[in-house]
Amino acid sequence: MSIWVVQKQMMIIFAMILVGVYLYKSRHLSNESSRQLSWIIVNITNPITLLCAALHEEEKVGAAEVGIAFGAFAIMYAILIPLAYLIPMLLNVDKSRRYAYRMLAIFGNVGFIGIPFANAVLGPKSLIFVSICGLSFNLIMYTYGVASLKKTALEQHPGEEGNSDFSLKNIINSGTVMAVVTIVVYLSDIRVPDAVNSTLTYIGNCTTFMSMIVLGVSVAQMVPKEVFTRWRLYVFVILRQILVPILLIFILKPFIKNELILHTVAVMSAMPAANLPLMMAKQFRVKEDMISAGIILTTVATIITIPAVMYFL
Repeated sequence: MSIWVVQKQMMIIFAMILVGVYLYKSRHLSNESSRQLSWIIVNITNPITLLCAALHEEEKVGAAEVGIAFGAFAIMYAILIPLAYLIPMLLNVDKSRRYAYRMLAIFGNVGFIGIPFANAVLGPKSLIFVSICGLSFNLIMYTYGVASLKKTALEQHPGEEGNSDFSLKNIINSGTVMAVVTIVVYLSDIRVPDAVNSTLTYIGNCTTFMSMIVLGVSVAQMVPKEVFTRWRLYVFVILRQILVPILLIFILKPFIKNELILHTVAVMSAMPAANLPLMMAKQFRVKEDMISAGIILTTVATIITIPAVMYFL
């Protein structure tokens, strides 16, 4: 894979993020309208982008390769979870703050940023593997992630009963359902009329620009001092977004012959921190300042970290 292609795509993405920054700063886009756009992206355009990949007419991969992708992402998370405990220890993070680093380390933004990025850099054929990663993400987030945040909430607010609004039923959401539908449609080789295919494509094509606009709104609101003066986060970025993906590449490369699967796993493992742990932390009244700072810094850092990881492919 050409590093220039990756760098060019990162520059395009950050140009679109700057558009979002401008729209917020010039008051053409508000927090409320940003939240509304987020809902549209998460529940409509992102899932449809996945479905478009399944309906694409190019030569498709077989069920065996889909199974290999499931195994590869299982290995990815099996590595990330123990590392999420090790990294805060190595950085000597206060025990009361280690939960934030665990959330940042395990849960990458494989949907909001991962889908449009993989579509642009790796092509539509990669999205079947991205949907598998999304399924794995949701299963772990709504089981381990929820349990971990609930435990932290009880530690921070002793004597109070943990918020139980999130449960295993939350695994069933638009992203998970569409990921399952995508895999079924893909393996069944279902065809739809051209008009339906074109309509879905037009909707899915909105995802990249809108998601970067919303991300730009978040960047525009950040307080630089709270984000860029935390030295441990810089070390975390190097460990989590460069060294860990490279380690994963070297572990999987001898066993995975399909380069597209390997490239997709590498890209997904190099994604910046996801927004969902932050939303859940707010729901459970867990202190979220470190999670918020980590999301912003890891996102900004991707312009350097992702090309660095891609160099090893």
